[in-house]
Amino acid sequence: MSADTNGDDGSPPDDGIATRSRSRNRLVEWVLVDGNRLYVTLGFSVAVFVALRLVHRLGVVGFADAGPVSRLAGGMVAGSFSLVTLVVSVNQLILSQEFSLAGEFRDRFDAVMSFRRDVEDATDVPAAPATPTRLLGLLSAHVRDRADALADSAVESGDDTGSERTVRYARGVIEATREVDDILDGADATAFDALVAAVEYDNEWQHYAARHLRNDASGSSAETRRAFDELLGALRLFSTAQAHFKTVYLQRELTRFSQLTILCGVPSIGAAVLVVLLYGDASGPTVSLAVYPYAVSLLVTVAFVPVGLLVAYVLRTATLTRRTAATGPTLFRKEPDEGPFDDAYGQRE
Repeated sequence: MSADTNGDDGSPPDDGIATRSRSRNRLVEWVLVDGNRLYVTLGFSVAVFVALRLVHRLGVVGFADAGPVSRLAGGMVAGSFSLVTLVVSVNQLILSQEFSLAGEFRDRFDAVMSFRRDVEDATDVPAAPATPTRLLGLLSAHVRDRADALADSAVESGDDTGSERTVRYARGVIEATREVDDILDGADATAFDALVAAVEYDNEWQHYAARHLRNDASGSSAETRRAFDELLGALRLFSTAQAHFKTVYLQRELTRFSQLTILCGVPSIGAAVLVVLLYGDASGPTVSLAVYPYAVSLLVTVAFVPVGLLVAYVLRTATLTRRTAATGPTLFRKEPDEGPFDDAYGQRE
């Protein structure tokens, strides 16, 4: 590549023209997306147990009276059945997407194969990779190659103003694709890593910026405009892969949530019933009063495990869906004055 892709002072070459700054708390991001959902559920359960022990220690609640505890257990049983019903409904929704007639399935299959042929034609490979990590890595390399060609074309065009902004944009795109490669190059990279890399890649903004730069620079050469078109085509392929990965992953994720909730639902209901049975009769608990608060806290925690699963999985699926809800360069996360572009009416050169 003839255009330098690094800043002269070693600083990041992009100043907002190709990417937007994002600041996220790592702990919050782990809870929302990155963390294993079973670990998040475990953390939720530990928090419930600690909260119960704390409020009991502070004297806010007591476990000696059978009335409140029995009502709590009855509510947990009803809630567990309601949650299982919800899970069955979610599972039916997923299955409804899988059941299709031969013609509908053929249309879906042809659409997927058409996309893969587009990838093969654009990247000049015999067959598009079947694994998500390799396919996304191939598309990332394709976007980087098109951005590289755009930078070269802009430098050779001789238009100082338009060339400088285009080269800065191309540098930002190249750096963004390298961040994707850093995620995918790990030996233990999974399909979920590919999905996260695709979701975090700012292709909406890059698509918007490329169209703005292409249409705003009236003095750009035909070669530069063609390079912009090729880069936009590469970004469209990347966006299509992102949407495909998200759809397949969310179907698998919701199916796993259904399985785990059903598996945990029976012990949850059993734990709630056991809370009532521990009392035995009107005389009070059948176990030692010293042990009883710990036993009730543990059983209530077990009863809340399906709720923890629901929280963990809904947080991830809702977060991923929210971050990829738009189709094309619709920037819900963009502030009105963010970015170096003037898109007021009548500003096109």
